[in-house]
Amino acid sequence: MPSWDLRSVFFFKNFGGFSQSKNGSSQKPEAFAGFSQLFLPLIAHKKHQQARMRGTQLGSHTVRSHGMTVAMTHLHDWLILILLLAIVVILNAIHPFYRFIGKDMMTDLKYPLKSNTVPIWAVPVYAVLLPIVVFLLVYFRRKDVYDLHHAILGLLFSVLITAVITDAIKDAVGRPRPDFFWRCFPDGKEVYDKWGDVVCHGDKNVVKEGHKSFPSGHTSWSFSGLTFLSLYLSGKIQVFDRRGHVAKLCLVLLPLLLASLVAISRVDDYWHHWQDVFAGGLIGLVVAALCYLQFFPPPYHVQGWATYAYFRVLEESQRTSQAANTVNANVNNTHSAEVQVESQQNERNHHAFMGISLSGDSGPTVEDLESGRR
Repeated sequence: MPSWDLRSVFFFKNFGGFSQSKNGSSQKPEAFAGFSQLFLPLIAHKKHQQARMRGTQLGSHTVRSHGMTVAMTHLHDWLILILLLAIVVILNAIHPFYRFIGKDMMTDLKYPLKSNTVPIWAVPVYAVLLPIVVFLLVYFRRKDVYDLHHAILGLLFSVLITAVITDAIKDAVGRPRPDFFWRCFPDGKEVYDKWGDVVCHGDKNVVKEGHKSFPSGHTSWSFSGLTFLSLYLSGKIQVFDRRGHVAKLCLVLLPLLLASLVAISRVDDYWHHWQDVFAGGLIGLVVAALCYLQFFPPPYHVQGWATYAYFRVLEESQRTSQAANTVNANVNNTHSAEVQVESQQNERNHHAFMGISLSGDSGPTVEDLESGRR
């Protein structure tokens, strides 16, 4: 038999020894067992990275898992909100400017004294609580604590900043309301001092409230809260996606319509002049837009459906994942090189052992040939 036949038979015979045990049962080669042991940590690490990437998707940042972290990150913002609330209380407690009101000016201030169509307690209900209910509904669907926290924080900032601006201007201007005559003279008997200024003998609190006409607080609060809600909805349902769904636009305009009706009621109740509600609505619109853009992209933006914080966390997680993938690639290359070297070493050992066996079998044949020649 030729030598390559003997080598082939011996190689396959010895290779079979790696796949069978002494009792004939089949086993995995040691090289494959070592390979699996080397790559088990890599597989586990890859699964961990995939789980971490899934954690950046919607539904992973809940109030329970990230709520306290997000709140503590914005702790100073919540402290500022408490300060703004205290300022609002102080501004409502102090007396407004009592400007000169002569007899000739009373002509436009004799409108009847009526009760509010929209009571003061109802303003926080539809301007604050209603948007928060919408935020909670969105949260239960998306499970994004960044969206919930920033929406509530932005809404409260919008309403309280508007309240501070409105009440500060009210106290500084001291414009009389359209029904000021009956506040000042509830019995209809006019009294003026020697300079022609009114001498009110009505209830002090009613007279004090009569000097807070400009701007309208109902209107500014309504537009600040409901404009924020409109911007929030327009981003969530992507009103400006250029697909021409006018129904979305109608839904977004509903809060603004409600705020406009509240503003009109203030003129109909003779609590404000039209300039008061116009200025109040403008203040609420501007402040709401500024506060919304602090936390959310513009509604017409392609990323207008989520907060800046969400995309920032997503980007950071992607960078971390890319860095981890680079490290994994280097580790894989290192382990592959180690396995290749080990395989080559095993192959050399096999060939060396095979060479020894073949040389042992062919030795006598060579000696016989040499003795024959001699």
